[in-house]
Amino acid sequence: MMQAADLPETIAVFPLPGALLLPRSRLPLHIFEPRYLQMLEDALKTSQRLIGMVQPCPQPRRADALYAIGCAGRVTQFSETEDGRYLITLTGISRFRIQQEVEGFAPYRRCTVSWDGFGRDLGGAETDVCFDRRRFLDVLGRFFASRHLQTDWSALKEAEDELLINSLSMLLDFSPEDKQALLEAPSLQTRRETLITLIEFQMRGGSGEETLQ
Repeated sequence: MMQAADLPETIAVFPLPGALLLPRSRLPLHIFEPRYLQMLEDALKTSQRLIGMVQPCPQPRRADALYAIGCAGRVTQFSETEDGRYLITLTGISRFRIQQEVEGFAPYRRCTVSWDGFGRDLGGAETDVCFDRRRFLDVLGRFFASRHLQTDWSALKEAEDELLINSLSMLLDFSPEDKQALLEAPSLQTRRETLITLIEFQMRGGSGEETLQ
């Protein structure tokens, strides 16, 4: 397990709208752009192997603006395809707050970051003592039915609190702004409450068809 002292002051950041990484969760990524291939190669040369996932922040005056809070992931799996692309998995380590962007010759973006306020991310899995799993799964079942989603219900019933809540937060199709709210939730309980609010909102006004694997 990574310690606070192991976290660097500067990390590469990968701006990707709608891609949510949470501590202790896993995010598969397909890397093919030359600048991000270079980012990956440089990250693999370091002992931490960290890449910061952060969402672009829509601002009328700055097309390249980023949200202030992201989550760093450690490259824990990677494989190269025959045509030079990479399939990687990031395991979430800790959230961070961007201090400033670093100017330099790297083709990808780098930022100095602060890890203050996110010390809990480096610990073991969180629990949600107020979690009413029966009510949660009932709401989720109605949502899945309304969106024609399919899943393994036995796995959802048996999953630990954090795995269940974080996996759904990452996988379900919410807007980047909603994903950011889930990322910034200060506790697992708050994230679960936010997740239920978003699901209920979509049931009142959204429709669509997709399959959750």
